[in-house]
Amino acid sequence: MIRVMITDDHLIVREGLRLILETADDIEVVGEAVDGAECLELVAKLNPQVILMDLQMPRMDGITAIEHLRKDFPEIAIVILTTYNEDDLMIRGLQSGARGYLLKDSSRENLLDAIHAAAKGETLLKPEILARVLAPQTQPKPEATTQIESTLTERELEVLQSAARGERNKEIAYKLGITERTVKAHLQSIYQKYGVDSRAAAVAVAAQKGLLGI
Repeated sequence: MIRVMITDDHLIVREGLRLILETADDIEVVGEAVDGAECLELVAKLNPQVILMDLQMPRMDGITAIEHLRKDFPEIAIVILTTYNEDDLMIRGLQSGARGYLLKDSSRENLLDAIHAAAKGETLLKPEILARVLAPQTQPKPEATTQIESTLTERELEVLQSAARGERNKEIAYKLGITERTVKAHLQSIYQKYGVDSRAAAVAVAAQKGLLGI
């Protein structure tokens, strides 16, 4: 069971999310918080794996809460709840350590996909969003560009492009006719070559280099 906590100052949003999540067999809503401060007060007691976090709330906003959570509870995956697709606050939240974001009018399928991905340590973000979030941290050294591109294999590029489309390891493995373990091995090789430590950062580098067509 994936333990989920909802943090939003609007009761109707919390109730709507709870109703949707309670229809999933592998998700348990362990609690709710009305703002960032209450979230921090409850998190140790409720021990969630994933927190759905609104950004604009009274007392303590979501950005501040995310920063505290990343420091004190780095194992918890945070998914931002936002109204707009490229809101500056959402970008700041992702830069602070959130694993993904959901629009508040997301479908049930997108909501569950985002939670499942976050619980697995994966990030489902559009490549252009990743590029905006991670560009400052992932600029490769100019002299290393040729070496990076020349050592990225065709299969590694296929895996990376699939990751950029938000596909999970299982989906990539099925599409390419390989095992999930092989997908993970390709990703680890890409991380090493790009000098990063996550698929999100690797996708951001590839996007900056024009390898993803964005």
